[in-house]
Amino acid sequence: MQTQPLIRLGTRRSPLAMAQAHETRARLCAAHDWDESAVELVPVVAGGDKIQDRPLADMGGKALWTRELDGWLHEGRIDAAVHSLKDVETLRPDWIALAAILPRADRRDVLLGAPSIDAIAQGARLGTSAPRRAAQMKNLRPDIEVVLFRGNVATRMAKLQAGEADVTLLAAAGLERLGESGVGTPLEVAEWLPAPSQGAIGIECRSDDEQTLGYLAAIDHAPSRAEVRAERALLEALGGSCHSPVGVLAEADGEAIRMVAALFSADGAERVDGEASLAPHDDDAVRALAADLLGLATPGITALFTGEG
Repeated sequence: MQTQPLIRLGTRRSPLAMAQAHETRARLCAAHDWDESAVELVPVVAGGDKIQDRPLADMGGKALWTRELDGWLHEGRIDAAVHSLKDVETLRPDWIALAAILPRADRRDVLLGAPSIDAIAQGARLGTSAPRRAAQMKNLRPDIEVVLFRGNVATRMAKLQAGEADVTLLAAAGLERLGESGVGTPLEVAEWLPAPSQGAIGIECRSDDEQTLGYLAAIDHAPSRAEVRAERALLEALGGSCHSPVGVLAEADGEAIRMVAALFSADGAERVDGEASLAPHDDDAVRALAADLLGLATPGITALFTGEG
């Protein structure tokens, strides 16, 4: 029986984050034939979990989900950190390595409160704090009002039930990991593009920690890494940040990756679309797609793509 853990996994305390950490532990134990006690889960309260009454973009962006875990990792209090990759900044410190990406789950968003976008009542309220979801909905349904919705999955579902909004959107992957996959209507990607890296769990560790890098390499899923890497590279090339309404999806298509993307103005009135077929790790092709999108974009869109991811 294993007495001391071989690896300490840091995670946020939310039910979804804990579910992702449990999946990571299960995959590590299966890959290495370890007892469960070999992997210790270390819950950490993230800044983004403490403040629920303001949009994420107004409080410091995605760093609110990573700052505490980064600190614990840097101090050696944990060996690795488990993240929803869509919540991780595109540009990360050199001392951090993205050591593993688990097999990607459902990329889609799920609509709750109506059976389809067309069926949402005229003038209904969409509860969301995500600029992408707000702008994409306003692009399709300019009549819909956007109201602030923050909190974990259960909190947002409860707010919807309490009538604080008429409809909301949640990630299908998160619902699935929480055993709520039968809730709502999944929106097909041809109609509704997800966030970059949606559905992907990433595990980071210190880039000089060879032992942990080796442990995590065994659970890295190469096809998911190729897709997510392309999406994150596009966001970086666009200068996207938490304020940037961008939908993107990269999917393996034989030996190539097919990527579709859309940029929006904050009010959804302006939209530009692009797509490309590229080889894995072809950053030049990703940058070319970003340049094409920004070249087509109106000032209302480009003003939102001047950050650092």
